[in-house]
Amino acid sequence: MAKKTPSVALPSVDYRLVPIRPEAHLFQVTCTVTDPDPAGQRFALPTWIPGSYMIREFAKNIVRIEASAGGKAVGLTQIDKATWQADKVPAGTALSVTMEVYAWDLSVRGAHLDASHGFFNGTSVFLCALGQEDRPCRVELVKPQGKAYAAWRVATSLPVAKGEKGAAPLYGFGRYRAADYDELIDHPVEMGTFALIEFKARGVPHAIAVTGRTDVDLKRLAADLKPICEWQIDLFGGKAPMERYVFLVMAVGDGYGGLEHRASTALLCSRDDLPNSNTPASGPLPEAYVTFLGLCSHEYFHTWNVKRIKPAAFVPYDLTQEAYTRLLWAFEGFTSYYDDLCLVKSGAIDSATYLNLLAKTASAVKKGPGRHLQSVAESSFTAWTKYYRQDENAPNAVVSYYAKGSLIALALDLKLRAESGGKANLDQVMQLLWQRHGRTGVGVAEEGPNSVFAAVAEVGGAAAARWLKQAVTGTGDLPLERLLKPFGVTLAWEATSSLPVLGAKTGGEGSEVKLTSVYNGGPAEAAGLSAGDVLIAWDGLKLTPAALDKRLKRHRAGDQVKLHAFRRDELIEASLTLAAPAADTAKLSLTAKADRAAQALRQGWIGA
Repeated sequence: MAKKTPSVALPSVDYRLVPIRPEAHLFQVTCTVTDPDPAGQRFALPTWIPGSYMIREFAKNIVRIEASAGGKAVGLTQIDKATWQADKVPAGTALSVTMEVYAWDLSVRGAHLDASHGFFNGTSVFLCALGQEDRPCRVELVKPQGKAYAAWRVATSLPVAKGEKGAAPLYGFGRYRAADYDELIDHPVEMGTFALIEFKARGVPHAIAVTGRTDVDLKRLAADLKPICEWQIDLFGGKAPMERYVFLVMAVGDGYGGLEHRASTALLCSRDDLPNSNTPASGPLPEAYVTFLGLCSHEYFHTWNVKRIKPAAFVPYDLTQEAYTRLLWAFEGFTSYYDDLCLVKSGAIDSATYLNLLAKTASAVKKGPGRHLQSVAESSFTAWTKYYRQDENAPNAVVSYYAKGSLIALALDLKLRAESGGKANLDQVMQLLWQRHGRTGVGVAEEGPNSVFAAVAEVGGAAAARWLKQAVTGTGDLPLERLLKPFGVTLAWEATSSLPVLGAKTGGEGSEVKLTSVYNGGPAEAAGLSAGDVLIAWDGLKLTPAALDKRLKRHRAGDQVKLHAFRRDELIEASLTLAAPAADTAKLSLTAKADRAAQALRQGWIGA
């Protein structure tokens, strides 16, 4: 007999969401509790959203909030930044809290509403009835009033309330449901006149909803995403863990981002990243389109790695405060390795394109001085205060657990394959983690038998686990050249250009040459220059971005130049000695006349 879910017999928590004034970017959301806490029901809005490790204070967007019961107003007191307590109500009386939410965050993390569309994550709009988190939830999505919105429909992976009065049709307004609050907030919603296409991957329905002005070729996009999804489903056993999946795509002039959910993903991209009728039917794909497919691949892989295979610190999520873990290198870094690997393994790109993508990642890590000061385990732990809140000194102090984490995954995969003659690989580690943690709901521990290290030891031996531990807790560079050699792949480091360098990153607006970051140990730092300084003259001549390039072309490393700059409103003078460019740009290529053993390893790795 099947085990019954305890929450089935419990009264539901009901929600009603209406875009009451799209032109003012206002959602009206009501939360109704059938049997509120007799001591006074508390309600709270999350302070962060899973997958984006930063306290975002979604409650700041609430512009009005009030409570009522039996048609009468009920006192509601705010007791902290995101929590309210209602006064006691008579037994057997339902309590409703209604709020208006300002939605003008055009990102994958919040909520956005105007006359063209509406989008929201549940963490931005759905109050949690504290103490009733495990109860089933029902949601009524109401179409905005007016002829202008007659053609609006809904795209979401939130299950429709089948069999209930007012149940929503697929892609329609009406009633939806979730097993509990955790599920409720894990299904973002798009409403509007989006373009839509469906396809099946290993028998599971998938949909792509594209919002924004675009000439996207939906059939091409679906055809290219299908094998990517199927390769990932096959990696984890051939059966998808969701009944339906939705890609929610917002196309804008310039944008990039994604956020994973249990049965969907919210994506932000440039409209030029998407394929259209002129995208080549064969041969290499446009670089921007490869980037978009990589983003889709990344978020889809999260369906397994982080949404179901989770750090112990996320079981369950505490959305009232930071949830610290030293394991983001495994959940974001390993996912970042597989996102592009999946593209070459599924046939979306060829091996040469894949090696170029790897080279870009290796170069990005090499160019960051912070990699010598911070390990990826430390970067994971301090994501809340450092990685997600980077300042002008970030390149000197922070390493990306995404980028270096992906290189650690690469190195581990290569190491497992080479040392076992191709019998062991990282795929087996991920499959073991899926069986041990994804299917069971047991969180991944930082140490011990339930850790990533334990899974690696089981697949590749204790030495491989010790190597991984050193890689994620240390700050040394990875021996990629040595690890790639047995696969018939050569890694060379080159300087991007022959021009001397300032030892700083420049930016600014218009004709302004502003130092946005000054690198540790570089010429600019030695000259006393700082991030934020605006360079105005070079050896007495006015400096602009174009003039800077001309000046550098007339000098060599070791030359000394006199610079004038403004620091705030104060004029400063600096004598700077130019340095030679660093050999920090990776170039990967297939080794000429690789032996059979190397060819076999490479074939197993990337099919080349």
